Amino acid sequence: MAKKYKLKTYKAAAKRFRVTGSGKVVRTKGGKSHLRRRASKRTKRLFPRMLGVKNAKDARRIKRLAPYLGRYKQNPPA
Repeated sequence: MAKKYKLKTYKAAAKRFRVTGSGKVVRTKGGKSHLRRRASKRTKRLFPRMLGVKNAKDARRIKRLAPYLGRYKQNPPA
């Protein structure tokens, strides 16, 4: 039997994106860390929301960069 290789995860992509239970790739908004005083209340209220990645090509690329993104959330392998 041929040996299967583990794929390396691109850590920057793994930190920026998550996969929902239905398999959608979601991202957070930028500009949340500092200089928020000049932002409107509405803008600040919408910051915590996760947004879906709209472009299918981008979502496919993210899944390729972080192949284990949707797995091992609750029960990581030992």
